[in-house]
Amino acid sequence: MADRLKSRPDLTLTLDKDGVIQNVVTAESLARELLDEWRGRHWGDTIEPAIDNGALQKIEDVRLRGDSSCFQVRQRFPSGREIAMEYTTFSLGKKSGFVAIGRNLDTISDLQSRLQLAQQARERDYWKMREIETRYRMLFDATSEAVALVGVAGLEVVEANLCATKNLDLSPGSPFLPHLSEREQQALDDMLTKTREQGRAPGIVLHPTPSAGLWSVRASMMNTDSGALYLCQLTPLRDLRGAAEKSDPSSATAFIERLPEGFVVVDRDAVVRASNGAFLDLVQIGSEAAALGRKLTRWLSSPGADANVVIGLIQKHGDVRRFRTRIDGELGQSAAVEISAVGDDAAHPAFFGLLVRDLTQRPVAPADSKDSATLAADDLDDRTLEQIVRVATELIERKAIGRALERFRGNRTAAARHLGLSRQSLHAKLKKYELE
Repeated sequence: MADRLKSRPDLTLTLDKDGVIQNVVTAESLARELLDEWRGRHWGDTIEPAIDNGALQKIEDVRLRGDSSCFQVRQRFPSGREIAMEYTTFSLGKKSGFVAIGRNLDTISDLQSRLQLAQQARERDYWKMREIETRYRMLFDATSEAVALVGVAGLEVVEANLCATKNLDLSPGSPFLPHLSEREQQALDDMLTKTREQGRAPGIVLHPTPSAGLWSVRASMMNTDSGALYLCQLTPLRDLRGAAEKSDPSSATAFIERLPEGFVVVDRDAVVRASNGAFLDLVQIGSEAAALGRKLTRWLSSPGADANVVIGLIQKHGDVRRFRTRIDGELGQSAAVEISAVGDDAAHPAFFGLLVRDLTQRPVAPADSKDSATLAADDLDDRTLEQIVRVATELIERKAIGRALERFRGNRTAAARHLGLSRQSLHAKLKKYELE
């Protein structure tokens, strides 16, 4: 009974020894009922006798013998409403009467219904989360990359997928890459510091274990209920060269390394996966390890002629031939280059090989020279005069638009004004020449 009296009652009746209502106190939920009319009336008159004979008997028991009791009735109010009420009664003494404290069961029932609906919603959310977790787990384990969640504080592995466990001995509770050299550990610490500051950082190349070879390591921040984690993705770099060496006994890699032209392999995100010495000279980097894991757009970023444009053209047409642009080195040197490129697969390439020719190292013949004319004639064989004019016009337009965008640092409005075009016309030509 004490528990029942802890909650605030909706209705409190004070009755004399004959069961006549002397005073009525209501909660806000029943404030509109004119219950002052009950004063002087017998409580039993306000209850439907056909339904609540048992309740009437309990009222008589508490009136005559002073027994405390708890019962439910259909309470009839002056407005005509009938509400299911639960009353708790206790005696004030045989001559003093008794008190009845009532609670609206309809409100309680509504609250119980709402609690039940809330519980059902929580159960649905729980199963949805379980489904999402299952899908996440399937993707986590199915990826060909080694993936590990690493605690920010102690650099301990919180979770690792099958590839990370099998190839790098990473398992929950183990330290993250404990076999690094002092130099590689410093590089990893620097990358993770930048990841904490910026949310993600350019990848680096490490030897995660003495026997694992070179791996590209990338990291990004991931916030969870238990705290911040690093999401580390590790990709083996040996596969790119190993596959070429196995397929060709003469090892084409050695020839590519000695090419006088720059050669670089990138993935769909333009991340460098392999390069030769000539390419490293163009971008002014001392070692291949310093270039691996970085995006090619760092050096090939001319508006309308950057690395992403080259990749897009390969995906659309299968290859790129003699694509002219500029490449910017780490030390500020900029060079005009010509790119020919192809993907590893004609339909859905995952990697792209780019041959980068440095045009600044080649003598350029005068525009009216015989060699230049012969070269132009070779390029325009089997074309009609009308086709030659159209191709020449497109080449000139493409070059002029590219130079204008480079001059005005990608500002299309300024470039259009400089070229004497409307912004809409410039947009149409950018789309036509795939310079967007």
